[in-house]
Amino acid sequence: MDFIIFMVAMGALVYGADFIIKESERIALHFNISHFVIGATLVAFGTSLPEMAASMMASVQGKSDMAVANVVGSVLFNITLVLGIVFFIAKKMNPDRDLFAKDSAWVLMPVIVFMIMIYDGEIGRFDGVLFLFMMAAYLFFLFSDSKEEFENEIDEDLTKEKFAWAKSIFLLIIGFALTIGGAHFVVQSGSSIARTFGVSEWIIGIVLISLGTSLPELVVSVVAIKKGHADMSIGNIIGSNVANFSMVLGGASVLSPLHVNIQTSQFDIYIMTAASLTLLLILANKLYNRSGAILLLILLGLFIQHTLSSL
Repeated sequence: MDFIIFMVAMGALVYGADFIIKESERIALHFNISHFVIGATLVAFGTSLPEMAASMMASVQGKSDMAVANVVGSVLFNITLVLGIVFFIAKKMNPDRDLFAKDSAWVLMPVIVFMIMIYDGEIGRFDGVLFLFMMAAYLFFLFSDSKEEFENEIDEDLTKEKFAWAKSIFLLIIGFALTIGGAHFVVQSGSSIARTFGVSEWIIGIVLISLGTSLPELVVSVVAIKKGHADMSIGNIIGSNVANFSMVLGGASVLSPLHVNIQTSQFDIYIMTAASLTLLLILANKLYNRSGAILLLILLGLFIQHTLSSL
């Protein structure tokens, strides 16, 4: 029963986030906000809403392991699984933007800050505030470098629809209700599953919850491939990962300090760091092909093997 509740709640979490993303885009377009701003903020950060809801709910309920594992796992899956699939499927990727020159710092800096913050085994409220400042810095970077590079991530059908405040507000309310309610039951049922099978909340958080909350990024990336703009998914993943560290962990730790058991989580954190470094290698050498995909999928395989062996 707990597993059924978990799956239904995860579905509510993802669909709720989708409602919020779509209606936010519709409102932004109504006020003539540029496509770049919509794509680089609402789409990239909007796909991080499930992670935010799940981690904040876990933080409020005193489940630090689950809150942190959700972020570590989401960043790991975003890079290895989502980009691995993108690079494997995409026939040709030639981004106009110099991703290594402009975005490499945002791949690595959040990871470095995270590693420093967990050295004492806790991400405190002050650390959370610093993470939120990082989010502000990233937004400043996006606005100061505003080009129309991300516009193809937007659902263009929205621009053809008539705008109605009542409909948008109603759907936003439904979206937030599904997201918050889904997050609550994901954490509750996830904890019950962990107790039933005798596995840690860290394992539930880093595998089941983080994989489920990475679905929006996967969907956006697959849609980008179908539209012939697979390279746009790289920017979406970088933005989503920055949001996961700064907005998700920052918000969760401000609500309640997060304790991190470095001994039990170190392998997963090492793999996440290795995935980030591998992404830097791919950006530097423009390995936007199956070679890059294989490198990322190897890391995913190592993570899965280690997780299964620890059950």
